[in-house]
Order: sequence, then structure tokens, then C-alpha cells
Amino acid sequence: MITSAIGENKNFYIETYGCQMNVADSEVVTSIMSTAGFVQTPTLDQADVIFVNTCAVRENAEARVYGRLGDFKHLKKANPGVIVGVLGCMAERLRKDLMESESFVDLVVGPDEYRNLPKLVDNAVAGERGIAVRLSRVENYDDIIPFRADGISAWISVMRGCDKFCTFCVVPFTRGRERSRSLASIVREVEDLSKRGFKEVTLLGQNVNSYLDQSWDFADLLAAVAKVDKSMRIRFTTSHPQDMSDKLIDTIVQNSNVCNYIHLPVQSGSDRVLELMNRTYSAEHYLKLVGKIKQTIPGVSLSTDIIAGFPTETAEDHRTTIELLKEVGYDGAFTFKYSPRENTKAWNMADDVPEELKVERLNEIIDVQREISFRKNRTMVGGTVEVLVEGESRKSTSEYCGRTETNKMVVFPKNGFGAGDYIHVRIERANSATLFGAHVSC
Repeated sequence: MITSAIGENKNFYIETYGCQMNVADSEVVTSIMSTAGFVQTPTLDQADVIFVNTCAVRENAEARVYGRLGDFKHLKKANPGVIVGVLGCMAERLRKDLMESESFVDLVVGPDEYRNLPKLVDNAVAGERGIAVRLSRVENYDDIIPFRADGISAWISVMRGCDKFCTFCVVPFTRGRERSRSLASIVREVEDLSKRGFKEVTLLGQNVNSYLDQSWDFADLLAAVAKVDKSMRIRFTTSHPQDMSDKLIDTIVQNSNVCNYIHLPVQSGSDRVLELMNRTYSAEHYLKLVGKIKQTIPGVSLSTDIIAGFPTETAEDHRTTIELLKEVGYDGAFTFKYSPRENTKAWNMADDVPEELKVERLNEIIDVQREISFRKNRTMVGGTVEVLVEGESRKSTSEYCGRTETNKMVVFPKNGFGAGDYIHVRIERANSATLFGAHVSC
């Protein structure tokens, strides 16, 4: 582990944007910095070193980070000794721009260079601005125990990078090619979390289905993790339809603590658009896979990703997406307007769907999915579900919230239990996003 000459008594602050993978990366960074002698502070004004861990997947994510960097610029003017570092996907993608246009930024560090952070901070204190964005074929931080405060749920990164090269996606260029952690190290991490009282873990990867450690695939990993603690819920994300094997589906069924919830991005219902996206499956293949999942896993909950307004998308392409949405009957969907990303193949395609049409199609997708979600949630009224209590509801201090194994949010009155408890809730009403009920004894 790289140490620091000036870390002792120096505070660092980290702010994280983007997906759960970035959250997991921030935990790795915290571990590396803490081992080097730095102390994490939750308040910006006490920080000697400020990191912003960034996301480059979509344009609006980058815009948010640039806006936040403006705040750090003012802070740097007031305290020139503060070190400001940009980490993560945006750092790798926009390293030149960040160093030239944001003169107050001292460090630009990509997701495979976090081991070098203590030394880079030392150099920055000595007046040397630094860029470290080399992508690695082997780095997976397998030997680093992420720093986590005690809690209920944990995210575990089991692999890094992606080899799929979807034409809209910048991940292979910002996070590199696929490489997996060892199965043994992941199992040890889950064992530690179980001893610390965590009740739920989510296995993370850009495409977890392609996990491979020697002869062990993701189904083997899922089964090994599930055996650690049968009272601990196991989730995983994200899955690519091409790699959702029968073995993996059967593994979910065979392990009662693996949640009956699968996030299965489709992106579009049009075969023509799917081919342009390099998604390597057709709508027919996807629907057959969904049918197999539903038949094999009773009561399974499905969610997806959908992009509106991909280059050359026609009204007919959009209509087929709406039809697929209705045919599958997802429990939820993450929906986005297409935004061009440099270095991707789609960057060279004409971004020819007008912005107002993208918004119109996106809103239709949202409206259709909201109605589907409401209809599915409404069928649960009168039934009883098991909920893992997560904590206080954001809207009321007199209520708790938690999730079912199928990832549905439930809100209910406080009644002598607390975060981390498994309780049964009878559902009394529902909207498209949330179930509401009351605790019952079973």
C-alpha cells in the first residue's frame, strides 16, 4: 500500500456522483486514504483534501459535477492550500479539459489509479499538479477492504470494466475491460459484513453475469455468497440479457435468500435500434428470456433501462418499445434521453432526433410505465409482505420504510422495531412507486 508523507492529521472529504459502482469506489478510496494516515471528515470546511468522484455515463451527470466544481473553486480561493481532486469516469474521459479549463483542480485520477492517491496528494501539496488515468487490465482492488460505516445494506464490487461495447456507452473507455475479483475474496468480504450485522448485500458489476474467476462463473459466485448467511438478502446488478444463463436463473430459485428481483436492461424494443446499439439480442430473444424467468421464478420482479431518442429512432421504433414495455409488465424502469458520449460509436452517428421529440417520447415511456407499476402494486393491497426495515421515512418521522425482496418500497408506522429488523406488513394502499401498510404479527 502506498503511504503518505503528510497524511497524518490531514482531513479528506469525498463527494460521490453517479451509480452504485461509484459509491463502492469511494469506499475503496476511503480505505486507501485512511490506511495512509488521512482522516475522513463529513464536512467540507474541515477538509485539507477534497475529492469529487464523478460519473460520465450521461451528459446531465457531468453538468452536475461541473456545477459543483464551481463551489470548490470559490473554496480554493478562500483557502489556497486545499487540494482538489477529480476522480472516476469523468476524470479519465475529460482529463485534458479538466486540467486546462479548471485551473484550481490539482489532481485528475481515473478509476484504476486510486492506489496512487496518497502519493499524488503529497506531490500536490508540494505544488505538482497530477494526472493519473491509466486504465489497467488487472486492477480490481481485490486486496483492499472497502471502508464502510456500520449499516444495513452494502454494495460489493465483484468485477470492473465491460467488454460489451454498446455503441452508446462510454464505460469501456472510462473503466476499461472486464476483470473479476477472486471468488474467495468476495466470500470473505460477505462473511465480514455478516459478522458486523449487515442484512443485505448487492453484488455489483457493469455486467455481473460475465463474472469469471478461473472456472467459476457468476452463478457459482452467487451460490457461494448465498451460503454465507441465509438470513442475509443477496441482490445483484446489472445484468446483460445475452449472459442471463439457465444456470443463473436456477441458482436464484435454489437459494431462498437470493432476492426474486432482476434488473434486465432492454434499452429499446426495436430490433433495428438494438442492432445499432450493438446489444447482441433481438426483442424476440429478450421476450423469450423474460418468459423463462417468469416461469422459473414465481413472483419475480423485473426492472429495466430504456433510452429514448437514440440516433435515427423513428416513430415506429418508439412504438415497438412501448409495446415491449406493456408486454413484459415491468415493476419499474429507469428511463433516459439519449445523450452522445465521445469515443463511443454512436458519437459518430447523427444525433438526429430533436430534443423536444426525445422529451415527448421519454414522457410517454414514463407515463406508460407509471401506469403499469401502479396496476401491479395495486394487486398487492390486502396481502402481507416481508420487509427489511431500512430506517425512517423521508417524509415522516413517525414512519419507517423498507423494501421487500422484490425491491418494492414499503412505508409503515413505527411500532417497536428498528432498522435491520425483518417484519411483516399488511399492504393497505399503493401508488406507482410505494406500498403503504401496517405491521402485523405472523
